[in-house]
Amino acid sequence: SKLTKEGTQVLHAYEDGAYYSFKRAKELGIQCSYELPIAHWATVRRLLAEEAQRYPQWEPTLESTREPEEKLFRKEEELRMAERITCPSQFVLDSIPKEIKQHTPCQVSPFGSPGSQPSEEKNFTKPSNSLKLLFVGSMSQRKGLADLFEAMKLLKKEPVALSVLGQPSLPMEFYRKQFSDFQYFPPCSNQKVREIMMKHDILALPSIIEGRALVQQEALSCGLPIIVTRNSGGEDLVEEGLTGHLVSIRSPEKLAQCILKNLEERNSLKEKKVECLKKAKQYSWEEYASKIIDNNK
Repeated sequence: SKLTKEGTQVLHAYEDGAYYSFKRAKELGIQCSYELPIAHWATVRRLLAEEAQRYPQWEPTLESTREPEEKLFRKEEELRMAERITCPSQFVLDSIPKEIKQHTPCQVSPFGSPGSQPSEEKNFTKPSNSLKLLFVGSMSQRKGLADLFEAMKLLKKEPVALSVLGQPSLPMEFYRKQFSDFQYFPPCSNQKVREIMMKHDILALPSIIEGRALVQQEALSCGLPIIVTRNSGGEDLVEEGLTGHLVSIRSPEKLAQCILKNLEERNSLKEKKVECLKKAKQYSWEEYASKIIDNNK
C-alpha cells in the first residue's frame, strides 16, 4: 500500500512476504527482485516426506510437511512474478524448477559472517583429551539431529561429548529417549551462543534441508571447524580437513567417521581454528547486498 512509482525502480522481497507487494509492483511497473532463502518448497516437501518415513518418531518435528496448499500456491506465484532471483547457496539455486531458471536470471549471494571475531590464537583453549561437539539449531530432523544422535551411538566408547543448543519441537523426554548422553542449552542471546561456541571444538550440522544456515559462519567466526552437509547451504565454507568436512545427508556412519578423525587430529585443532577465522572473514554483509543491487541494475 506504500509503493509508489515515483522514485522506486526495484522492490526486493523475500519468500512468503512478496506476493501482494509484487502484484502491486507489477501494476506500477516496478521491477521485482526476489530472494529465496531456503530450498524450493517442492524439494523441502520431498526430502522431509522421506525423512518422515526414515524416522517416523521424528515426524512431528517436520513442520514443513504440513504447509497448506494456499501457502504453497503463493510461494510459486512469488517466484513466477520475480524478474531477478537471489539465493544464499548453490543448493537453493539448484532446487529452483528448470522452467523458472530458463526465463528468470538467478544468482547466488552468500550471507555475511558476524563482524566481531576473535583474532588471536591466545583466545583458543588448548585441546583436551576429549572432543567437544556442538549442535546449534531447532531440535528437528530437518536439521539432521536424529542422524547426529545415531552417529554418537556409534562413538559411545570414544571420548566425544555432545552439546545441543536450540528450541525443542517435542518434550525433552523424547530426545533423551533417542539419545540420553548430551548437554542441553536452551535458546539464548547471540552473544551467549558465541560464548558457548568458544568452549567447544567442532560444530556438527548434518541438515537435510536449509537455505544457508547462518550458524555455520557463526561457528567459523568463533574458530570452530564445521561438519555439515551440502544441504546446509555451506558447501563453499568447507576446505576439506581444514575448516571442516562435508558429509552426505542421511549418513550417520560417515558423520561418525568425520568426528573420529577430528578426535584423532585434536592436537591440530588450534591451527584449524585460525584457518576457520580466515574463512569466515571472506564473507561480508556488504558484499551480499552489493551482489543483489548489482544484479538489479
